[in-house]
Amino acid sequence: MNGPKTLIEFMEMYKTEEDCRQTLYNHKWPEGFVCPRCGYGRAYAHKRRLLFECAGCGHQTSLTAGTVLHKTRVKLKKWFLAIYLMGQTKKTVSAAELSRQLGIAPQTAWTMRRKITEAMAKREGELMITGAAEMDEAFVEGKSTGIRGRGSLGKTPVAVMAGISRGGGLSRAHM
Repeated sequence: MNGPKTLIEFMEMYKTEEDCRQTLYNHKWPEGFVCPRCGYGRAYAHKRRLLFECAGCGHQTSLTAGTVLHKTRVKLKKWFLAIYLMGQTKKTVSAAELSRQLGIAPQTAWTMRRKITEAMAKREGELMITGAAEMDEAFVEGKSTGIRGRGSLGKTPVAVMAGISRGGGLSRAHM
């Protein structure tokens, strides 16, 4: 991931609403606009709204359609910051804290938090290993040489689990 690692980096990366729009556009259409209805590759952007109108069939599609941001009235910069804050903290961020940090209504913060949490849980579910799996452990690093296995001092245990694909190979791996 090439995302910001610190809050300062985040603020530099997403200074304006336009920076957020451009990031969302690049994520949604990495190869350029593609109409969801006809597949045409050119559109006209509406200046005041996050809408794109297909130059081929006239279908209008929102930049936020199909995302947790769908039909939002909250600025993209606040959404991006909420996602960043929730993704960077080890403990959960409360809706009250989001409300205070972003300067939004508590109910809006609660809705945003719920949508972000659901999206994160869905993504985690897609990465889970299902079905048959193989697991092994090893010890890495350490200062002592010549001593192998569990008795060696200063070594860190590492466990790896990988799913078995239909073809008999290994698929997703988790450490």
